[in-house]
Amino acid sequence: MKTFFRLFLPLVVLALTASGYWYLVDSKPEPAHHQMPPVITKVEATRLKTQSYQVMLESRGTVRPRTETTLIPEVSGTIVEMSPSFQEGGFFKKGELLLKIDPLNYETAIIVTKASISQAQTLIEEEKARAVQAVENWKRLGKTGQPGELVLRLPQLAEAKARVAAAKADLIRAERDLQRAQIRAPYAGRMLTQEVDLGQYVSPGTILGRCYATDYVEVRLPLTNRQLAFIDLPKAYRNETAGLQKTPHAQVTLKGSIGSQNAEWKGAIVRVEGAIDERSRQLFVVAQIDDPYVRDDSDRPPLKIGLFVHALIKANILDNVYVLPRKAVRAGNEVILIDKQNRIHRQLTEPIWSDESSVIIPANKKNGLHDGQIICLTPLAFPANGAMVSPTIDGQAPKKNKQQGKKQWSKK
Repeated sequence: MKTFFRLFLPLVVLALTASGYWYLVDSKPEPAHHQMPPVITKVEATRLKTQSYQVMLESRGTVRPRTETTLIPEVSGTIVEMSPSFQEGGFFKKGELLLKIDPLNYETAIIVTKASISQAQTLIEEEKARAVQAVENWKRLGKTGQPGELVLRLPQLAEAKARVAAAKADLIRAERDLQRAQIRAPYAGRMLTQEVDLGQYVSPGTILGRCYATDYVEVRLPLTNRQLAFIDLPKAYRNETAGLQKTPHAQVTLKGSIGSQNAEWKGAIVRVEGAIDERSRQLFVVAQIDDPYVRDDSDRPPLKIGLFVHALIKANILDNVYVLPRKAVRAGNEVILIDKQNRIHRQLTEPIWSDESSVIIPANKKNGLHDGQIICLTPLAFPANGAMVSPTIDGQAPKKNKQQGKKQWSKK
């Protein structure tokens, strides 16, 4: 009997233990099922509305004078007088005396030439008197007929008159040389370089200096073929000149930096060059800035020749278009629409213009956009069609849903 308990009692204990384990496993409670709400992305959005947009064309160029002159004397001599304006950066008025060459030789030439004129005129009177005397002698000799030219001394008289004319021509040249000894400003301008100084001997061909006009300056601005489609430029034809006056001049704003000071200057497009640049395939237009050296209320610095400037050209106005921030248009000219259920949909568009900050899309059926549609402004990495978003439309936050964000629990 003892042997029986020793053999089967452990087996009974193991059987009871296994039964209890399986009972506990089969009777354990079901775990609660947790269902997370869908993830909704918060985005910025705007409601489409057609408007007008002013196209501004960007370009760059270098300021250059409208007229630049190299001063060269036509007479020789020593510089005896120099204007304070004749120095680099000096301003001068039209007709102002810049340099004076020693006039002594030319004043002497005028005196000598006047004496030659007097002698030649005296010779004419002498020849006239001799001609009268020759005719009287002809008659006294009893000769008949008309006296010859030699008797009347016509050749000698003509020679005397030619000497007077030559002497007068020499006087005109001497007076002109005396005037040329004074180098006067051809226009109101500014000195660019000074090549000579007081006491220096100069001759015809010597470069005295360089100057430029200050009534206005010019800037050559290149425009691409795409930019030319948005601006009306004057068209010049050989047999027409009235067309240039009818086309209004496009306004230009030039921005540049001189030292630490940033400044702006206003101008206008006045002409278009006659050829497209073969290297850049661009057309150059010329902007004119009037009175760039006159002080005004803005206390801007004078416009420097050679300054590299950034230009904004006021071009055409685009009507009935949508103006979107550049961040709202994805690669491939794709925008994201938000429907009434706050679900997103991708839409292809065809912009007609873009700049650093905006993309311009025409309001037509081809683009699939119309007034009142909501455009997502927030860049989305992977915008799947039908995904839910929470849009803030034109700064107005969405209405909060009381049930949104609560955890939902279900138990089986």
